[in-house]
Amino acid sequence: MSNISTVEIAEQAPPSLADQAYVAIRGLIVSLKMAPGALIDERRLMESLGIGRTPVREALRRLAQEQLVEVFPRRGMFVTGVDVRDLARISEVREALEPEAARLAAERATDADREELGALLAEIGGRGVNLIELDERVHRAVYRAAHNDLMAATLGQYYVLALRIWMLALDRAHELEDAVEAHRDLLHAIVDGDADHAAAAMRAHVQNFEQAMRRVLVTA
Repeated sequence: MSNISTVEIAEQAPPSLADQAYVAIRGLIVSLKMAPGALIDERRLMESLGIGRTPVREALRRLAQEQLVEVFPRRGMFVTGVDVRDLARISEVREALEPEAARLAAERATDADREELGALLAEIGGRGVNLIELDERVHRAVYRAAHNDLMAATLGQYYVLALRIWMLALDRAHELEDAVEAHRDLLHAIVDGDADHAAAAMRAHVQNFEQAMRRVLVTA
């Protein structure tokens, strides 16, 4: 039987219109360009994305399942609010699962996975690098390298929820630039196949992220 996961099969196929709409709308929500609590205008989304009603609605349903969109009967759809009090609950989930994902990645990474992780490692510290975008690519590459599609889907959802809180504090969070730099140790451990070190590095990263966010938000 083939070892290719459903996630890997999906990645090999070209994205559908619904997938394209999902990625685009999620990006608008995470970047706060669609403000927390804002009413979602389907027609405006269709026009701005150049995508029809059915794929947009499918994308919005998916985003509702991921708690980024709320649906209220007779009122419409709204961007879910950002509550910084959720940080502790989000961090509890991430602290439980992310180290295990890193451990599995160190044990299961293929040559292609290690090549991708090595390329990301080379980007750290580079000039003009979008740190937020690089951080997300690192985490998602680790999730994929764990080769557990259910874990990857769960962690992807909680990563996005954490990222929204991060985006709220970005203009005051200069100390968080260290978060991406800390990925060096993690990526080296996974590429070297050191599962225990990878898990410890990821646990420390998640804990440091929560502590840094708390410092930023308390002084905001």
